[in-house]
Amino acid sequence: MVQINSPGRRNSPVGIAFQGSTVKHMTHEELLANNAFFAATPPESLKKIAGAGSVRNLQRGDVLFNEGDAPDAMFVVLSGRIAIAIGNRPLDARESMLALMEAGDLFGELGLLDDGARSALARALEPSSVLQIPYAAVKNELQGNPTMLWGVTKLLASRLRVMDEVLSDSVFLDVTGRTAKRLLELSEGSNEFVLPVTQEELAGMVGASRERVNKAIASFIRLGWLEQSDRRYRIKEREKLTARSS
Repeated sequence: MVQINSPGRRNSPVGIAFQGSTVKHMTHEELLANNAFFAATPPESLKKIAGAGSVRNLQRGDVLFNEGDAPDAMFVVLSGRIAIAIGNRPLDARESMLALMEAGDLFGELGLLDDGARSALARALEPSSVLQIPYAAVKNELQGNPTMLWGVTKLLASRLRVMDEVLSDSVFLDVTGRTAKRLLELSEGSNEFVLPVTQEELAGMVGASRERVNKAIASFIRLGWLEQSDRRYRIKEREKLTARSS
């Protein structure tokens, strides 16, 4: 799932309230109830699943899991940002960021459904905390409440829609177009924003080298569409930037 959002208050598709990249004043049970994966989960089952969870605190650069690891838990972001990425090894050390997970986002659920290894790595981009939910607790409730699968299906459908868009972008947009689109996504509708990731991480989102992404940004600045000062950006010509991203 590619879900990229900027700092500042936002409302998620599942109705969770946020301030910055932190869930505001919600119990773990309430947090799960507002996530699509658990949308059809009975309250008593939610209570058991939330009770089985544990909080993990991470520093920037901490890895929750690596590609190929055997999975045994899913995660919900409580604060901070988590990158979901795949590497280009053994060719080089570059990574392509598949998703940027923020407060309220759930990830790591795939292994619960197919018993396969982790398909990507998860790494903290800043000090973060996550709720770790053991697969066993979820499986126990799924067996007794098969209607929970409607929520699972809904989440998987949203994942497929996002991946369809990513595939379309990779085919029909060049690096400059993809850079424009990622900047617009990160701005979250604001003309002034702070980039919540590094230039290297932005390049991973675009799926290109840092040099090519920087060249694209420089072209937007030269055209007068964008202003930049370190990680602070100001969009001056949103319509033109939008046109370039489509």
